[in-house]
Amino acid sequence: MKFSMAGAGPVGQELIKRDINVLSPSYAREYALVVEKAEGSEVWDVDGRRYIDFMAGIAVQNVGHRHPRVVEAVKEQIDKFWHVCLADFYYPQAIELGEKLQQVAPMDGRTRVYFGNSGTEAVEAAIKLAMYKTGRTRFIGFFGAFHGRTLGSLSFTASKSVQRANYLPGVKVYHLPFPNAYRPVLVQQADENYGDTVIDYLEDLVFRTTLSPEDVAAVLVEPIQGEGGYIVPAPGFFSRLREVCDRHGILLIVDEIQSGVGRTGKWWAIEHEDVQPDIVCFAKGVGSGMPIGGILAPEAIMDWKPGSHGSTFGGNPVAAISALTTLQVIEEENLLAKANETGQHIMDALVEMAGRHPSLGDVRGRGLMIGMEFVKDRESKERAVKLRDHLIQHAFENGLLLIPCGTNSIRITPPLNIPHNLVEEGLHIFEAALTDAEAKYL
Repeated sequence: MKFSMAGAGPVGQELIKRDINVLSPSYAREYALVVEKAEGSEVWDVDGRRYIDFMAGIAVQNVGHRHPRVVEAVKEQIDKFWHVCLADFYYPQAIELGEKLQQVAPMDGRTRVYFGNSGTEAVEAAIKLAMYKTGRTRFIGFFGAFHGRTLGSLSFTASKSVQRANYLPGVKVYHLPFPNAYRPVLVQQADENYGDTVIDYLEDLVFRTTLSPEDVAAVLVEPIQGEGGYIVPAPGFFSRLREVCDRHGILLIVDEIQSGVGRTGKWWAIEHEDVQPDIVCFAKGVGSGMPIGGILAPEAIMDWKPGSHGSTFGGNPVAAISALTTLQVIEEENLLAKANETGQHIMDALVEMAGRHPSLGDVRGRGLMIGMEFVKDRESKERAVKLRDHLIQHAFENGLLLIPCGTNSIRITPPLNIPHNLVEEGLHIFEAALTDAEAKYL
């Protein structure tokens, strides 16, 4: 077990022991949280301990746990029916959800929607659609990316080597450095934007020496890199990437599984870049915890024949009605604006905190998709991994739920409607945990 049992009460500890005896050891647990119930932006464990939720089930509970509107819609649907198979028949819940997703799609013109059950299934569908449409079989991805664990999506995933160990890739993928201006790995020319540096590397080296652009079906990229460290790309990167794709007939797939559905203060994070993608992958926050994911694409791209792809459970009516209601709540409660407002408040507080805490090397993000990178020294940027891990554990033991990302970063992704008083309480716990971690590891 990689984590401490500290923080779990006697009931929780007993359940963890039972878990170890029956469930797969491939589950990488962060700390000893055993959940009993959740409501809004708060969680309670089986020993009655209460926590402020700054993770929202890994950016899933965008409207909070058990939003009354979503609960009511799900209960009503369960009383009607909960499975038929969308691949073979019809029902209004999937149609209405598809229409709503069309309304908020980040591309002009008519779109079509394919439904699966998860983020990795969404990526698999996007891979297959790109192959189908272009007739090409090679792809471009990015180091630090996380796109899922099934073999096709795993071919792109490059955030932790353990995730790829012992598996052959299912798709041929060429990886590029992500345009992370805080930790550039490519040599920049004087006064050059790092986004341009990455695109120049693609065009001047990769396309010239190892990969013909005419063989590339698509580029798969996160508008903000998630598991890799919540990295906002260097300005201008996406506009140049879009131009390269257009010039060579390459599709641009954006993975909005973690960044979409209002998380960044817009429906989709790619909208911050003023670039229209060819395919959008979605999941996580769209369903408020119900298993649903899928892809959006223009009609001209999603024109594959019946039977080219499908799913027994994708677009399940209960999950579909949960997703439709979630989107309606985000719109009706003005949660895009709320995400921007609360996110800016948290970012400002963290930047101010950085003046007192030398380990806080970088604060970045958009809306309520916020990342912090911890270092031993700001000049050398040596990664403070043990400090980060201690901070997360200390925060948990004192009532705040956080999760890591990247090698030495933490993400903050509370529900978009988290109340101000819980934000303040959570930030207070966070700084106390940071102070304790710096005392031990700086």
